[in-house]
Amino acid sequence: MVPPVPSRARHLPTPGSALSQSSRAFGNRLQWFFGGDRRRPLPPPLRLVVGLGLLAVVGTLVLMLPGIGRGDPLSWNEALFTAMSALSVTGLSTIVAAEDLTLLGQIVLLILIQIGGVGFMVLAVVVFQLIGRRISLLNRLALCNSLGLIDPGAILELTRRVLLGVTLIELGGALLLWVHWRDLYGPGRAVFLAIFHAVSAFCNAGFDLFGREGIPTDGLSLAILAGLIFIGGLGIPVLSDLLTWPRGHRPSLHTRITLGVVVVLLCTGGIGLFLGESLPGGSLLEVSWPHRLGLTFFQSVSARTAGFAGIPIEDLTPASQLLLMALMFIGAAPASMGGGMTTGTLAVLVLALWGYARGLPSAQIAGRSLDPSMVRKAAAVLTVSLFVVLLAAWLILLTHSNSRLDPVLFEVISAFATCGLSTGFTGELNWFGQLIIVLVMFWGRLGALTIVLALAQQQPRPLVTYPEESILIG
Repeated sequence: MVPPVPSRARHLPTPGSALSQSSRAFGNRLQWFFGGDRRRPLPPPLRLVVGLGLLAVVGTLVLMLPGIGRGDPLSWNEALFTAMSALSVTGLSTIVAAEDLTLLGQIVLLILIQIGGVGFMVLAVVVFQLIGRRISLLNRLALCNSLGLIDPGAILELTRRVLLGVTLIELGGALLLWVHWRDLYGPGRAVFLAIFHAVSAFCNAGFDLFGREGIPTDGLSLAILAGLIFIGGLGIPVLSDLLTWPRGHRPSLHTRITLGVVVVLLCTGGIGLFLGESLPGGSLLEVSWPHRLGLTFFQSVSARTAGFAGIPIEDLTPASQLLLMALMFIGAAPASMGGGMTTGTLAVLVLALWGYARGLPSAQIAGRSLDPSMVRKAAAVLTVSLFVVLLAAWLILLTHSNSRLDPVLFEVISAFATCGLSTGFTGELNWFGQLIIVLVMFWGRLGALTIVLALAQQQPRPLVTYPEESILIG
C-alpha cells in the first residue's frame, strides 16, 4: 500500500522544477529499458531476460545488507541463490529462512516472492502508470509474452484485473490460515505466518517459515495451502476465462484442456504416491489411510512446482521420488505462477502422437485442429528442456565427487520446474553447483522458448524453398 503523501507535498511540481525534471529523467530511463520509443528498443523476450537478471542483482544486494541475516550478513552466493529462488518462485535454498533471516529479511524475501509471482513486467506497467508514462506497444507485447495472452489491446485492463485478483485470493487465503493458526501460534505471530504462506503458496514459491519442523500437516492447513497452490498453478488465461464463464461465455479450448490435464495429473500423482508409500517399505505405513490419502494428494499438488513438503522427500521410496520427478518436469499450466515443461506442452505432444497413430493429417480435439506450428513449438520446448536438465545434472556430477545420480537429477528437475522440493542435496553444493542451479532456476522461470528467442537472432522469412528429402527416424 502506498503511504499517504504529506499535505505540503501534494501540490504538483511545476514543469521546470527539479522534482519534475528528476521524475521525467527516471521515466525516460524506465522507458528506455522496457522498450520505449528510442532508436533501438529491446525485443520483448530479451526484455524479460534482462529484467529478471537485473531484479536478481538488486535482490542479491539487498539480501547482503546488514540486518537481513541473523548474525553475520549473508554471503554473496547465499544471497544470490536466495534472491533467484524467490524471484523464480522456486523455494530451493542454501539457508533456512526461519532461522537465518531476521524479520526484515523475511519481509524482503516475501516481497521478492510476490514480484516473481505476479511478474516484473506487471510491476513495470504499474510504475509507468503511477508516473504517468505511456505504455508502448512493445511493452504490451512483453506483457503478452509474460502473461501468456494474445491481444495487446486489452492487456492493460487485464493487468489491473490480475493485480486485483491476486490480491483478493492471497488475502482470502491469509485470512483462512490466520483463523486456523491463531490458536496454534498466537494471534500476532499468526498474522505474518498466514500472509507469508498464503503468498508463497499462491505464487507456487515453496518457501516456509517453520524451519526444520516443516509445514503443518493437519487436514485444514493442507487443504487451504493446496487450494492456493492449485489456483496459482492454473494460469492467468484460465483464471480470466473462468471468471467470465458464469456470464454465458464458453470456456476456451485452452481452459478445457488445462483443467482436464491438471485433474488427470493430480489423480495420477495422488494415487501413485498413495500406493508407493502404502506398500512395504513406504514412509506412511504407520499413518491412518485417510490422512495418508490427504498427504499424498497434497504432495501431488505441491509437486507440480509449489515445493511444500508434506512428507519428507528423503524418506520416500525410489518409486515415489521418480513419480515426483515426472510431475515436477511437467509442471503447471502456461502463464501461471509455476514452471516446468507446462501442461500445455504435454497436451499438444500427446494429441500430436495420438493423431499420428490414427493417421490424421493434424492433431485434433473437440472438433478443432491444432496448428502444426504449435506441435513444433511443443517439441522444441521438450527438446530444450531435456537438454538443459541433462547438461546441468552432468555438470554437477562432474564437479561433485561421490555424488549419486538420483539426488542430483531430483534437485536439477526441481530447479528447472521452479518447484523447490529437495532431498537435501542443495546444502551439499559447492559454489559452482549453486551457480548451475541458479541458472537453471532462471531458465525455468522464463521458459525455454523465451530465452532461446532472446539469444537467437530471428531470421527473416526465406524467399527460397528447398526440395524435400527424408531421413530415417524411429
